[in-house]
Amino acid sequence: MKLPRQRRTNHSHDTDGPERRRDLPRARRAGRRRAGSRRRALRKARRPLIDFPRRGRRGWRRWTPSWKLASGLFLLFAAGLAGLFAAVYAQVEIPDPHDSASRQGTVYYWADGSRMVSVGDVNRQDVRLSQVPESVQRAVIAAENADFYSDSGVSVAGIGRAAVNIVKGEETQGGSTITQQYVKNTYLSQQQTVQRKVKELFLSLKVSNQRPKTEILEGYLNTSWFGRDAYGVQAAAYAYYGIPAKDLNPSQGALLAAVLKGAESFDPSLGADNHRRAEDRWKWILDRQVDTGSMSAGERAKYTDFPEPKPPVKPTSQAGQTGYLVDIVNKYLKSRAGITGKDLAAGGYSIHTTFEKDKVQALAKAVEQVRAERLDPKKRAEDQDVQVGAASIRTGDGAVVAVYGGSDAIEHFTNNADTSGVPAASAFKPFVYAAVLEQDPSSGKHPAESAAPDSPKPTPTGPATASVNLHASLVNSDHTPFVENGKKTGLKKVKELAVASGLREESMAKLEPTFSIGTSTPSAVRLASAYTTFVNQGRAVEPHSVTKVVRNDVAVDGLDRPRPRRAMSPETAAAVGEALRQVSWSTVGPPQDQRNKLPSWAGKTGPNDRMNSAWFIGTTPELSTSVAMFRTKPDVPQLLPMQGVGGPDSDRGSTFPPLIWKAYNDATAPAGRP
Repeated sequence: MKLPRQRRTNHSHDTDGPERRRDLPRARRAGRRRAGSRRRALRKARRPLIDFPRRGRRGWRRWTPSWKLASGLFLLFAAGLAGLFAAVYAQVEIPDPHDSASRQGTVYYWADGSRMVSVGDVNRQDVRLSQVPESVQRAVIAAENADFYSDSGVSVAGIGRAAVNIVKGEETQGGSTITQQYVKNTYLSQQQTVQRKVKELFLSLKVSNQRPKTEILEGYLNTSWFGRDAYGVQAAAYAYYGIPAKDLNPSQGALLAAVLKGAESFDPSLGADNHRRAEDRWKWILDRQVDTGSMSAGERAKYTDFPEPKPPVKPTSQAGQTGYLVDIVNKYLKSRAGITGKDLAAGGYSIHTTFEKDKVQALAKAVEQVRAERLDPKKRAEDQDVQVGAASIRTGDGAVVAVYGGSDAIEHFTNNADTSGVPAASAFKPFVYAAVLEQDPSSGKHPAESAAPDSPKPTPTGPATASVNLHASLVNSDHTPFVENGKKTGLKKVKELAVASGLREESMAKLEPTFSIGTSTPSAVRLASAYTTFVNQGRAVEPHSVTKVVRNDVAVDGLDRPRPRRAMSPETAAAVGEALRQVSWSTVGPPQDQRNKLPSWAGKTGPNDRMNSAWFIGTTPELSTSVAMFRTKPDVPQLLPMQGVGGPDSDRGSTFPPLIWKAYNDATAPAGRP
């Protein structure tokens, strides 16, 4: 009998079996991991260098760059920019400085095209930095660039702001270091473009790295514009204080540092607003030096009185009336074309004006003739300090053909023809009359319109009563009806009509009862221009003094002549004009006496005016000419009394402006005027 066959067993396998069974999942997992790694490696090998749009992403995530891509691109851009910056910097070379002798003058021309005067040649005398007091150097640094000695020579933020402003068409002032301003003054043009600002950046860095700071500061002080036709601190010291730069004290130096910001706004001699701004900035610069440690508080306490500069002096080439003509043109160019005094002094402009040489000479001769014949300052104290301002405007288009600004532009700087401060008195009344008629047009139809000067005066009745009263009062220089009617009509309406006719808003007086009798202070130019409204059927023409400006063979924009604007109705202009015609008859005689020499209209002040001024405005078909006479002293803010000027029978000086007008009109009236 066979025994059952026993299964072989391996005791060792029996012992390891459970462990082997436990290791199987691990092996499988390890295999899967190895396979996954191989697959990922394979996908990574197949993935593009720039994974965009991103694979394996959906929706907006597919179009969002990974942080690796973004940072890589940024680093690549930064490296490229740095490389480009280094390459450009290496290629930029510091050019030769501008040759100041190559600068051109700015030439002004008469209306007939002949040359009037050339101005703007560079007024500069270079000095060594050792000749400039350290206090002046510190004032300039405190005002313009406090960290000048430690900076890199550029202000990136300032250049960025300037570039943005250039693109936006705005001003680019502010933000430049002293080095940048020196580079611009010495090596570059004044053209405001992005390209020029970029070039300024690289040149400033190179100049700052290769030149000592003292050399840069010296160059900046010798090339900067200080106003008054002065380039450089030496010329500025003479222009403002009549001394060389080495003699400037810390207070004077602070003012010169102040005008570096813009002489047209900070020269204290150019008006009350300029004086206020200059004094504020002068104080700030002194305080700033204390803050930056360049001046002690004890030294700062010494400077409490503002260092008043001497009055500006015109070059001798602008003697007589020429300086006043240039002054009017420059103001016009600044307001209309944005051309500054610094631009003009840099040169290269050809300016064609509206001034007619023969009329300018005739007006000056008329003034001096009447002064010589009627005033005697050696005999009468009242005849001292008498000033005259006059302007002649072409009625058809508003062209300023002549002005009289004073005795001599290099001795009497204030332009009497284009300055406010002289009350118009009764010469303002026509605008009140016009405002009344505009409010009630029916009152303009009254018998006085057609009455001859010697005819019996009509009796006022009905709605024309106010108008007839004003008509007669204008002729007789009575005040009360104008005060009453001004209040009834509304002083605001009177003011609006006067401004619409051409008087400046800033010359208008406060709206008080006396407003209607001429407390406003228009210039001679503006009053002559406003009177043309009565000639031009109620349309006002803006006065202009320039017809064309050319620089580098390119005409300057912004000088198109403004179109006439409606200021009042033709009926109102005719009614007021009729009254002004009778004023002219009563002043210079009836038509049969001086047929060819009478104005069509005239406004004037008379013996009833108690303001310290005398006016006459005569308007012919060709010209509207205003003449103002007043008394003033430089150290007295108010006008001096006119009582007794020219003797006791001068009606407070009001007899003289008509004489000046008549002498001028006799010399300029067209032959055979009907």
